[in-house]
Amino acid sequence: MKLSRRASWFLLAFGAWSWVIWVTFAKNLWKDGSGLAFDDAGDPTAYFWVHLLLAITSFILGTVVGTIGLRGVRAGGK
Repeated sequence: MKLSRRASWFLLAFGAWSWVIWVTFAKNLWKDGSGLAFDDAGDPTAYFWVHLLLAITSFILGTVVGTIGLRGVRAGGK
């Protein structure tokens, strides 16, 4: 399958955007002081684990999508 140059750049940008957004989210999750991510004893809650799993999944998907975009850009589609 050949990707257009436009689609390739979109996928590459989407992959990079995903990393920027989810790294920021993970940092904020780790520093959470609202009591959602960590209980009073400082232990992670279910909220923390679910959102950490979402962030990790998004890192993986962002990497895959970005890699596909990068390969398309390097191939020089029309």
